[in-house]
Amino acid sequence: MKFWSALTGRSQPRRPDLDALFAVPSASIGLEAAGFRPAGVGTVCFRAGSGAAAAQVEDEIRRMLDDDPDVPDDVVFTTDDFGYTWLVVRRDLGSADGPADVAGLVTELHAVNTTLEKAGFDTGLLCTMLPFTGVGGERFGLVYLYKQGTFYPFAPRPGGGQTRDTLLELRVRDLVAGEVPVEPDQQRWLALWDAPGLT
Repeated sequence: MKFWSALTGRSQPRRPDLDALFAVPSASIGLEAAGFRPAGVGTVCFRAGSGAAAAQVEDEIRRMLDDDPDVPDDVVFTTDDFGYTWLVVRRDLGSADGPADVAGLVTELHAVNTTLEKAGFDTGLLCTMLPFTGVGGERFGLVYLYKQGTFYPFAPRPGGGQTRDTLLELRVRDLVAGEVPVEPDQQRWLALWDAPGLT
């Protein structure tokens, strides 16, 4: 098969490596040392479609993550203007002075992605994002591109409007480059305006 692919000039598409998400807790240690703390929110963006299958997978994800009946807002589904569904998971990451349980949040997001894959929604998976906040009020999302298996930072400037803080994005890229696979093609650094957790 490899010979035929080489002969025809075609290559097999790279399969997403969801386990790359488990490198985020290590990356967050360096980010925290640089003054950026996880916001306690994680999101998965996908095209859910409609019908019974979409409703069933949404219920399955809720049951999987909503293990605390006293906190019904732990898992929220919203739809953006482009028809993508954002699944938002909120998790108490401890006090501002204590270590953040990023690993627990990442495990939940990994489970959501895996559930969506198994339910046949893998072609509609766009990205997973973990927002961070800086001591000066800066905000950015560390975004995992599902189809590429790579990460990039997205930093909208505060105060509304649709402008990016490219200097912050490049700084974050350099901070995480040794921990997670960074997307080398900056044209793939999608602008996720109004993404949950960044607004």
